[in-house]
Amino acid sequence: MGKKKAAGKLAAGARVRVKPGVAMPEFPELDCGGWTGIVSEVSGKGADARYVIEWDESVVSAMPASYISQCEARQFYYRMACFRGEAIEAAE
Repeated sequence: MGKKKAAGKLAAGARVRVKPGVAMPEFPELDCGGWTGIVSEVSGKGADARYVIEWDESVVSAMPASYISQCEARQFYYRMACFRGEAIEAAE
């Protein structure tokens, strides 16, 4: 028998949602609670795990123009973000 994945563990390819009240890591003034996307990469383990999320097109099209401008000015890719595990949850 193969190993079972730990309950609640999110892997690359999982569809996720940012939990309510969570701010964008690099832009603490931007509440991104409810934003959805797909986990493209996981680094670290346990409490130290980080999840790179590629946002759904519906999220990208609804992003504030000021956020996109700020990302471009800082040479950040606005279509993705990295979060700790406690900030996200599996989405249906």
